[in-house]
Amino acid sequence: MDLSPGETMSKPLVASSRELASSRALDRLAMRAVIVVPTFRRPAMLAATLASLRLQTASVPFAVVVVENDATGLAGAAVARAALETGDIHGLCVVERSQGNVHAINAGFATALEAFPQAEYVLMIDDDEVASPGWLDAMVATAERENADVVGGPVVPRFAAAAPALMARHPVFWPAYDTSGPVDMIYGSGNCLMRRRVFDRLGRPAFDPRFNFLGGGDMDFFTRCRKAGFKSYWAAEAEITETVPAQRAKVGWILKRGLRIGAINRAVDRKNAPGAGGLLRILAKDLAILPLALGRAVGAFVKTGNPLIAVHPLAVAAGRIGGIFGQEPEPYRAESMPSP
Repeated sequence: MDLSPGETMSKPLVASSRELASSRALDRLAMRAVIVVPTFRRPAMLAATLASLRLQTASVPFAVVVVENDATGLAGAAVARAALETGDIHGLCVVERSQGNVHAINAGFATALEAFPQAEYVLMIDDDEVASPGWLDAMVATAERENADVVGGPVVPRFAAAAPALMARHPVFWPAYDTSGPVDMIYGSGNCLMRRRVFDRLGRPAFDPRFNFLGGGDMDFFTRCRKAGFKSYWAAEAEITETVPAQRAKVGWILKRGLRIGAINRAVDRKNAPGAGGLLRILAKDLAILPLALGRAVGAFVKTGNPLIAVHPLAVAAGRIGGIFGQEPEPYRAESMPSP
């Protein structure tokens, strides 16, 4: 399902969500920040994520919303329930029965906004990530100091097994920016903060379901934030680490990631260029990307001497060309879909 620029859906896609657990004596009106944690079949990693949130040295009251997206297994919900009911963290756990990355994130954002009506800040962290102790304070302080609508921070890789040097510095594993400051936009939702007014203006659902299995719902969302004139800022000190499993530190996975980036880029471009005229502009960009990618590949090889980094622009270009013919990967489609 595509939404044209500026269009929103009439109803949030959260009808299938239901609250599974909440912390005792939860004061829903006291929370100024809410951290959304979507999870799918990674209970051990989720436990580490929640432990890092429990250790936040936060100066603002905050709650956590865990969204379980495996409605049959519920392993993540069990982890969240234990943390909530023992009082380790304050917040809620809900289940989103419609499987997919976008559905889970939309359910989390909607729950955060509705269950905590006084919360000004909505943040997100993935279930394979660990926040540094001062992460939340750094994100909120940046938003307040800079009057930023959107704040992003670095997600730094932590390889589960030693990665070859050829791969360890590959750009797919590292953040887009190195230093703090205003930016045109941020690109990923693994470490982000949005003010409530962003959701109020852009409408809900926040992420377009068209990107549910492909990924890129975050890039589309932050593209809409940029086009709407929201102010984005990068907080380099608000660091999160991400576990990179051994199967991702392989040439095949990195090349597939490049293909998916290209497909996402084209899908976002196409959404923002509707109609026949838009299609012609996108096709012209598709054709131009090939010589540009070749030049970037040569430049990257000269700069780094790393053939895997050099081939990345070519993989992105190939993914974009594949998108012309409807070839899009679906990494967020589970092998076994939960029953409705």
